[in-house]
Amino acid sequence: MEGVGADGSEQALADVYSADFERLVRLAYLLTGSRATAEDLVQDSFLRLHDRWDDVRAPSAYLRTVVLNACRAHHRRARREAAAFGDLVRDGVQPETPVLLDALARLPYRQRAALVLRFYEDWPDAEIAALLRCRPATVRSLVHRGLAALRKVIT
Repeated sequence: MEGVGADGSEQALADVYSADFERLVRLAYLLTGSRATAEDLVQDSFLRLHDRWDDVRAPSAYLRTVVLNACRAHHRRARREAAAFGDLVRDGVQPETPVLLDALARLPYRQRAALVLRFYEDWPDAEIAALLRCRPATVRSLVHRGLAALRKVIT
């Protein structure tokens, strides 16, 4: 059987879960704007880790990458659904949504991801570029444009 076995790796997976779950949910929440969606995406990411446990050398890094890719896929699906069912899907934000999350939700995914990874995760340009599959200069441009858009909304 692949994945987590009875040789103590089950406890290791539980330890990774305890250490990383909330941090990853916060990251996914900032990228999706929905706590429920964030929790679902992170839980699915842990299931993927479970299935590949024997092959993964750095579980936290693997999970972070899987969560970010899941958030990207979530936004792709949402765009397709909004295009297909434009009159049925509302992008409205609830009144209790904080201003910053509302402003982040209006940004294109790559700008939002660059801002969250830069200012929330405190990642350098090179790591963000590797994850977003672009150049570091593109990351700087995404951050610059994202901040400019946020300033317009917030101020």
